Amino acid sequence: MTWGLWGKKLSTAQISALINKCISNEITTFDHADIYGDYTTEAEFGKAFKKGGLHRESIQLISKCGIQLISNHRPNKVKHYNYSKGYIIGSAEQSIRNLKTDYLDVFLLHRPSPLMHVDDVLEAVTHLKQKGIIKAFGVSNFSVSQMQVLAPHLEITTNQVECSLTQPTALFNGVLDYAMLKQQTAMVWSPLGSYFKQKNEQNDRISKQLEGLCKKYQATEDQLLYAWLLKHPSGMHPVVGTSNPERLKKASESTNINLELEDWFLLLEASQGKETP
Repeated sequence: MTWGLWGKKLSTAQISALINKCISNEITTFDHADIYGDYTTEAEFGKAFKKGGLHRESIQLISKCGIQLISNHRPNKVKHYNYSKGYIIGSAEQSIRNLKTDYLDVFLLHRPSPLMHVDDVLEAVTHLKQKGIIKAFGVSNFSVSQMQVLAPHLEITTNQVECSLTQPTALFNGVLDYAMLKQQTAMVWSPLGSYFKQKNEQNDRISKQLEGLCKKYQATEDQLLYAWLLKHPSGMHPVVGTSNPERLKKASESTNINLELEDWFLLLEASQGKETP
């Protein structure tokens, strides 16, 4: 999301170099959505990927569809969601054209819509799988009840939700429990939360705990924030937002940190400002 127009505005050569940097740090999955960069980032990535000459099988590509933004690239008069059969199919087909690939490893519905029809989604996903355009289907930002509407008809392999030490709601609202129950991959966006973005009492409390833990684990603050998520039994996959090569390397290295049980709860208590119930 941050590589193109909505972030660093990287050139084709810079994107290609960053793809290779990710792969060298064993980060091989790239998370897209049709809307990123005002509907431009997928194509920029695809151009860079093709130029880099990498084998398609060496990476995994994820994309999402459904959000309709007010944009020069779309004739929309209001932000809304479109999960009609035709739109879902057309969006997936456009994504593989943009990304210069024949298939998506996972294709997600970006956010739930109150007007989503199960039959439309079922028919679209069935068609896309039969044509080999997508390998797996998932959702993003869906609640348990919203997934349960689809679950009798479709295999949901992934739910991408917000989760971090500063925003740990997914730990308690049943979404991650459901992921474990259904053996879904739990992808989490904004895994560092607001820690590096805001000055507030919550982050002050977290900072005080991290100071000692950084010394104990010989790790940086961001590495411990990732490690805190990775400790969870759902096996979360953080969606790393940075385009900084050094921070990407640190993120990859965080998989080697195993927080002790009480340290994990010390951080949770700091986040919530009270003793764990």
